[in-house]
Amino acid sequence: MFNNKKNAESSIHLDSDRIPKHIAIIMDGNGRWAKKRHLPRIAGHRQGMETVKTVTMAASKLGVKVLTLYAFSTENWKRPKDEVSFLMGLPVKFFNNFVPELIENNVKVSVMGLIDQLPENTQKAVRDAISQTSKCTGMILNFALNYGSRLDIRLAVQNIASEIKNDAISISDIDDDLISRHLMTGFLGDYADPDLLIRTSGEERISNFLLWQIAYSELVFTDALWPDFDGQTLRQMIFEYQHRNRRFGGLKNE
Repeated sequence: MFNNKKNAESSIHLDSDRIPKHIAIIMDGNGRWAKKRHLPRIAGHRQGMETVKTVTMAASKLGVKVLTLYAFSTENWKRPKDEVSFLMGLPVKFFNNFVPELIENNVKVSVMGLIDQLPENTQKAVRDAISQTSKCTGMILNFALNYGSRLDIRLAVQNIASEIKNDAISISDIDDDLISRHLMTGFLGDYADPDLLIRTSGEERISNFLLWQIAYSELVFTDALWPDFDGQTLRQMIFEYQHRNRRFGGLKNE
């Protein structure tokens, strides 16, 4: 089995010059992974956290600049209270255990979403991880935590309207670039828009994630459940991406 996996990895030849700069992932399938094994849903979330570590290191080694992971949406509060409580504890466990390795690999943590609405211990874990990795200059590991794209766009519109009201800008100043800078991904600059969006578990929808930013992203869907996703699966997704013809609304030779 090990040899087969090794051979599969060697058969995927990636173009190092065409590694997507920003990969965004909708991590889906933790519950189904657990159910298949007759385990509680939280077991799937726990294993999914380990997958985050594996995929983060794989992406960093491949030269990805930004890895954005959809960790908890503004709609996920509708889930059972005990599951939400467990999910809110995951960042604490994750960062406490993983930050030293992130620092060792020069990976910088960032988090976007309504962080101030999270439990205090979760907020502290998030802010500590951001602070502890602030001097890292390698890949940015960006978590979307208590994030929703419609919320993101609404807040951007409100901020722009406020600036117009205060005469900081005029209506004629509003363009795509201005809107992008006011979104929660604005701090990523040239890397704000994902080149590649991956969703696991076979679902083929966006689920209120980066709606503005993925206007020209390549979308790749895989049946793999998130806890089964690994570095090899990531390479396969990038391989698929590299065989797409990205035209951005124009024309290129096929």
